[in-house]
Amino acid sequence: MVPSYENLSIGKTRLAAVINAASDVVRIEDAVQALGVPRTRAAKLLSRWVSQGWMRRVGKGTYVPVQLDFLNAETVVQDSWILVPALFSPAYIAGRTAAEHWDLTEQIFRDIVVCTTRPVREKSIECQSAVFTLKHIREDLIFGIKSVWRGQTKVAVSDIHRTIVDILDDPALGGGIQHVGDCFERYLNRPELDADRLIGYAERIGNGAIFKRLGFLAERHPRGGALVQAARDRLTQGHAKLDPALQCVRLVTRWRLRVPETWVK
Repeated sequence: MVPSYENLSIGKTRLAAVINAASDVVRIEDAVQALGVPRTRAAKLLSRWVSQGWMRRVGKGTYVPVQLDFLNAETVVQDSWILVPALFSPAYIAGRTAAEHWDLTEQIFRDIVVCTTRPVREKSIECQSAVFTLKHIREDLIFGIKSVWRGQTKVAVSDIHRTIVDILDDPALGGGIQHVGDCFERYLNRPELDADRLIGYAERIGNGAIFKRLGFLAERHPRGGALVQAARDRLTQGHAKLDPALQCVRLVTRWRLRVPETWVK
């Protein structure tokens, strides 16, 4: 339970005002607005609160509060999703993490996959005991997104159709092609299946390998007929790999797709 403002020192009163004005994640701008102080002053206050153990810095100009009644305790962010907008925006949660969110898989992955328009210097970073796997994308590729509330923070996540397109575009985001295939099969059995939207998303991304992988996987499923024909109509020149991370030694000529030996019927 947070003590009342009357029982707090002036410093804690200011801190409580900032936390009350912010959401789960505190930015310098929140302190500026809550306290009516210049940005430099707000930044110094937040830095001081970090050194005193009242705040924890999670990114440039970004902080999470430590509970006021447990100031000396070691704390971690309970829901790491709330860090994504503060650390990576414009961004959305994608790939295997989104697949888990939409119940396309029962596997649980430790990392959180994020597509971001910010420069990516490291593909994997750790922050507040959470591991984020990052992929840089162009700003015009942020579409097919849903907003979900996690606590007081609104977080963007790819919708179920964009999730499938993303993992067909880059199987590594989906945890490898075997897991991608499992997620895709589950999608085909879902009432949300929308072939037109899936194809439309794939066309906007503009990677011909998506249609080669899509057609190959869809023809293995009784509900995949419409997608097979749509993928065939959009087949591009050149060969692609079913999964660039694997040895793809066999060529499936009808899809211009190289696949591992184990995927050849």
